[in-house]
Amino acid sequence: MLFDPPLQPARLVRRYKRFLADMLLPDGRTVTAHCPNPGSMLGLAAPNSPCWLSTKAAKGRKLDFGWEIVETPDGAKVGINTGHANRVVAEALAKGAIAGLPITGQWRAEVPFGTGTRFDFCHTADDGTLTFLEVKSVTLSRAPGLAEFPDSRTERGAKHLRELMVAQKMGHRAALLFLIQRGDCREMQAAADVDPAYAAGLEAARSGGVEILSYACDVATTGIFLTNPIAFRA
Repeated sequence: MLFDPPLQPARLVRRYKRFLADMLLPDGRTVTAHCPNPGSMLGLAAPNSPCWLSTKAAKGRKLDFGWEIVETPDGAKVGINTGHANRVVAEALAKGAIAGLPITGQWRAEVPFGTGTRFDFCHTADDGTLTFLEVKSVTLSRAPGLAEFPDSRTERGAKHLRELMVAQKMGHRAALLFLIQRGDCREMQAAADVDPAYAAGLEAARSGGVEILSYACDVATTGIFLTNPIAFRA
């Protein structure tokens, strides 16, 4: 996924009201940017952090700037826009870059399932077999090399786990893909101290046959691309 137009550098002044962030531009102006991340962004919102902003107004976005990337004190670039996760995965699916997932047949996005649920992707094989895939954007890392999810309590995420289990019990293939929007992690685990209910639900889903996939990303100011699978620590 390429950034077009190119991103603009800035420094974080503060994040507030979840979806707003004041940014200091190189020319000395302070602007307000949209923060496209509903989570806590634990460890990623320190004042004066190097950031990169999009300047092309997105559909429905009133602000001229959007926060896309932040750099950690260790120099890792992290993609904080949760809305990009599905775009990155869609490109990878089209290229057959996700090991074990179908590379022929049709993938559809935003597919209704059950009552009030939409899975991010659904694949229909030539023989009619369905594969449901839900994607979660991961940005949290509190220990070197270890990615964690979630960074705040998520009832919506827990609901997706329950629905994936339903799909699996109905005889469909069900998978959850953690897209880690940073390239400095080698393992992935549930953040059980942040959301014990989600961690328990994830373990129940995994034990019940839902496939758990974890992939890192190459995050750069030019774009974000899925790279290598990483180990999921149960």
